[in-house]
Amino acid sequence: MPTPTKQASSTTIAFILVTSLFFLWAFLHNINPILIPHLKKACQLTDLQSSLIDTAVYLGYFIIALPAGWFMHKYGYKKGILVGLVLYAFGAALFVPAAEVRSFEFFLVALFIIAAGATFLETVANPYITKLGDKATAEQRLNFAQSFNGVGAFIAPIIGGQFILSGIEHTPQEMQQMTPYEMNKYLSFEAGTIIVPYIVIAAVVLLVAIFFAFTRLPEIKEDDSATDDGHGKKSFSFTVFRHPHVTWAVIAQFFYVGAQVGIGSFFIRFSRYTMNLPEKDAAYWWGFIAMVGFMVGRFAGTFFMRYIKPSKLLCIYAIVSIALLALALGTSGKMAVYALLPVPFFMSIMFPTIFALGIKGLGEEGKIASSFLVMSIVGGAIIPPIMGQISDATGSIQVAYIVPLVCFMFILYFGLKGHKIKATT
Repeated sequence: MPTPTKQASSTTIAFILVTSLFFLWAFLHNINPILIPHLKKACQLTDLQSSLIDTAVYLGYFIIALPAGWFMHKYGYKKGILVGLVLYAFGAALFVPAAEVRSFEFFLVALFIIAAGATFLETVANPYITKLGDKATAEQRLNFAQSFNGVGAFIAPIIGGQFILSGIEHTPQEMQQMTPYEMNKYLSFEAGTIIVPYIVIAAVVLLVAIFFAFTRLPEIKEDDSATDDGHGKKSFSFTVFRHPHVTWAVIAQFFYVGAQVGIGSFFIRFSRYTMNLPEKDAAYWWGFIAMVGFMVGRFAGTFFMRYIKPSKLLCIYAIVSIALLALALGTSGKMAVYALLPVPFFMSIMFPTIFALGIKGLGEEGKIASSFLVMSIVGGAIIPPIMGQISDATGSIQVAYIVPLVCFMFILYFGLKGHKIKATT
């Protein structure tokens, strides 16, 4: 039997290692605001078509979340992590042939596979972190781990803006004047800028997988009482929705992720539309201002939760986000962009707080609830295309930002009432 000191050391190492994974799926999500305008150029897409980049990623979450939860339930946390890392690296490697043939469909397949890997990582890491310590501080612990997710959130658009975006933005008139040879050469160049960054990503993820393969992680023993059906058998199914707070957490997470993805994915387009900001400058603003704010917000939120109940802080942040989006919709020029930039700070605590409140008090059922909460990330596949459709129909990407404003209203309700745990039979 390990001594208390060894157990504490093992728990600390596990916390550090698993926290490092939060960077990887943050990078996936936050590189999309770069990929969307980039592939829009390279593959000549409409706003609606370019939004399918988000759809491919978050549809991957929707489809893979339950299998990932079942896999984790049967084989444990570590094997789930290894499967996730291998899928992530494989999908990143597929970007090379996709760029060479300049196939948007190929890019979507590669993104789906990366998302499948990230789904395994996220399905494992979120509940695992909440179990590594005192139940009373689970929300604070998850917010702290998610703070390192914020590091990936601000690094991704900076790296993408520097190494993927070319900064070459031809007008429609200039494009029409190109010969077929010039057009093909230009589009091939745009697609090719993505190759080296994704080779590096694949290599780094494989190294992380090797590191995990040779590291022992403690397997958390769950309290199975919540899942006993009365005959000594465990239930692992949709019956988790007998807990109303799980249902509302899934709904809130759906709208939160949809809002987060939509706001970030079209920021470069929004900035060009409202104040004619060049793409590289917009990517820089999003990375160094908005996403740094997101990262700082995670750490600040962890601190604030020492004094403010997580559900109450969630309500406050939802109200501020609604107000900022209303300002972004009702103004123009720099003011509209300035109103959007602080929103990620207030979004920062929403995902981990909804997640932790949603699985609270579930014991072993927390694993399947975690799968449904990760599954609800499909909101990121649905909300951006709605915004893209509104933009294409109205000619204004600014008008489309009414959608995330409505999404935050659902989050506000969850913070007020939906998170409350009720007795079940």
